[in-house]
Amino acid sequence: MASAGRTTADPAPCWERERSNGRERGMDIGFVGLGGMGRGMAANLVKAGHRVRVWNRSSGPAEEMRAAGAEPVARVEDAMQGEAVLSILADDSAMRDVFLAGGALDRAAKGLIHVNMATVSAAFVRELMAAHAERGLGYVAAPVFGRTDVAAAGKLNILAAGDPAAVERVQPLLDAMGQKTWPLGDDPLRANIVKIAGNFMIAAAIESMGEAVALGRGHGIAAGDLLEIMTNTLFSSPVYKGYGGIITEERYDPAAFKLTLGLKDVRLALAAGDAANVPLPLASLLRDGFLEAVAHGDADKDWAALARVSARRAGLD
Repeated sequence: MASAGRTTADPAPCWERERSNGRERGMDIGFVGLGGMGRGMAANLVKAGHRVRVWNRSSGPAEEMRAAGAEPVARVEDAMQGEAVLSILADDSAMRDVFLAGGALDRAAKGLIHVNMATVSAAFVRELMAAHAERGLGYVAAPVFGRTDVAAAGKLNILAAGDPAAVERVQPLLDAMGQKTWPLGDDPLRANIVKIAGNFMIAAAIESMGEAVALGRGHGIAAGDLLEIMTNTLFSSPVYKGYGGIITEERYDPAAFKLTLGLKDVRLALAAGDAANVPLPLASLLRDGFLEAVAHGDADKDWAALARVSARRAGLD
């Protein structure tokens, strides 16, 4: 699949900043949701020369972004008065509260493009598409692969789907946040399904490492010894290396991606499977493992703490 790459089309923005080599134009945008991922993404948009109005449900993170050159605003609709608004919120409920329940979409600038970078359910994607179409607003789904450090470095992999003209319009913003954009057609649902499938596969990798480590420990083999071999031979990939390191060192606090969010995403996979009559027996196992982890007090730990479930079952934790 080819990258969309950087567009050379002039987005005709209304924000301009002076550069030493002449006048460079940027876009007038908003950013909603300043958790660990959102802060790094918004900061990279500012660095790329865009005017960025930021809003968060708690005002502290937005005020902290002022030092980076962003403009905190008091209401979410104030972040929706430019050419585009980007958002990355926790789940369907947060999206509904912020954009639908309070009528923020009704007060958005005419022709605004909403770039939703959150992982949301297939059913809610359809609802969001209809709500934006009714108001003459653009909607692009652009969920991402990458943790907080990757977001801060501007190296995310971005899955983009929506009206091609809208995607092209916001491509400079995606380029500022990611190392590659993966185009997935004109149906926003496609981007969300790929994201859900990807997170399901990561959860499965964490589960397999947790079980393998428990097996090794049961026979006197240290987690680090086993995973060093595995992640440098059979499973030499970013997911196994990254999460293998976390599991070996038991670095579950602070969480870059909370275990409860992993549970949410596995439930999204199960719901998407139900909608298409696709059995996902491994997803059911993962859901139960996450629930067990929550029951043992690991809800706010990194989702790699799913590996602790296998250790507990084996009497090793």
